[in-house]
Amino acid sequence: SLTDMLDGKIARKYNLVTNFGKFMDPLADKLLVCSALICLIELEQLPAWVVIIIISREFIISGFRLVASDNGVVIAASYWGKFKTVFQMAAVILLILDMEPLELLSQIVLGIAVILTVVSLVDYIAKNHKVLTEGSI
Repeated sequence: SLTDMLDGKIARKYNLVTNFGKFMDPLADKLLVCSALICLIELEQLPAWVVIIIISREFIISGFRLVASDNGVVIAASYWGKFKTVFQMAAVILLILDMEPLELLSQIVLGIAVILTVVSLVDYIAKNHKVLTEGSI
């Protein structure tokens, strides 16, 4: 996540922001988080329903972006989506550490991540619903 943030700053500073980067950057984050979450289910560190919510949101947003892309529109990551990713990654790290003193913190961070997952989904749809209804933003 730190390298992701650094990459974004460099791209903006040197005017290297591309539509490809706007699409691939969030996709790479999704693959990383979803892979870790699925492993955590197998390790019995995480209930499956949490992962279903998170992965469902990712499929919905990816589909939404695909429709937008077909209409010539690139939907960049939102601030809610970025906050969601930070909390998801923090939750994954805390759950992987599996340390007793961090158990409550892990659950709180995970809860915030799930809430932000839903909030960011609603935010994307609210801000970009015209892509589905009118073909443009």
